[in-house]
Amino acid sequence: MNSADREAYARAGVDVKAADKAKELIKRLARSTSKPEVLTDIGLFGGMFQLKGYTEPVLVSSVDGVGTKLKIASLVDKHDTIGIDLVNHCVNDVLTCGASPLFFLDYIAMGKLLPERVESIVSGIARACKSVGCALIGGETAEMPEIYQADDYDLVGFIVGVVEKANILSGNSIASGDILLGLPSSGLHTNGYSLVRKVFELDRVPSSLQIFYPELKRTLGDELLEPHRCYYSELKPVLPMVKGLAHITGGGFEGNIPRILPQGLAAQINKDAWQVPPIFRLIQERGKVKEAEMYQVFNMGIGMVVICSPKHVSELTTTLPETKKIGKVIEATGPKRVIII
Repeated sequence: MNSADREAYARAGVDVKAADKAKELIKRLARSTSKPEVLTDIGLFGGMFQLKGYTEPVLVSSVDGVGTKLKIASLVDKHDTIGIDLVNHCVNDVLTCGASPLFFLDYIAMGKLLPERVESIVSGIARACKSVGCALIGGETAEMPEIYQADDYDLVGFIVGVVEKANILSGNSIASGDILLGLPSSGLHTNGYSLVRKVFELDRVPSSLQIFYPELKRTLGDELLEPHRCYYSELKPVLPMVKGLAHITGGGFEGNIPRILPQGLAAQINKDAWQVPPIFRLIQERGKVKEAEMYQVFNMGIGMVVICSPKHVSELTTTLPETKKIGKVIEATGPKRVIII
């Protein structure tokens, strides 16, 4: 791009020099996640990944964002964990099919491109990718001053994983009498933040994020920015004993567990089987939110539901000591697929 083009972009509010700097910072971070299967460097028109070592490989893909948790990161001006949220959410999604993550791509759009902020965001993405052996092989960084306000940005991730065809977790073998085990969440994960911002009036009074709550043992801002937990490393070794996995994201139990249940079956959940973390009680009391709505919006302390045969419960709970037996699969007697008692 010549100097005349750069000046024209600058008059339009786009800083080409900042974009170039951001790309160089991203390259360094992305290279730290590379592995032998990655055949290209960051910057080409496409990223290449050589798939090998599988008999009947099935590729599993997912795309997601972080939602309005980004608003919390901006209000606190802390951006190094939001990328962790993004990657972990996507890894958990492909894990529900039994897949291991292969590679990841990101999309970052900002009102004003700030290279240091981009570096902070991508540092979290890179850390999360490395923790599960996933390569960051490409992405897009865009400055769009007419779409976003100067401090606003959006963040989206795309992941590709792989699973042997014979090992796909489809949920088809789930039967009445199977057991639901719950793995704890690390908080809200990446869902329900629009309601949280309204309950605590964070857009009007952002200083509320600095309030220390004894029941949380930290500030509200620190609690709300706790990264989305990744379940890959602990669940991958036990997948042969698992019939189905439900990642509890937007929609809570009712919106996610039925996605893996065969027709004619429902999930009965005992809400007294685990202790709901204080943040959810705080939201419910502060916002006067009905309990039923809480379970429809939030994970309520359970980030992943594991469905297994009764014969595997003892071994799974021993291997995964944090798990709680939270319910069972029953015959569906009506349209409701999740019954919380």
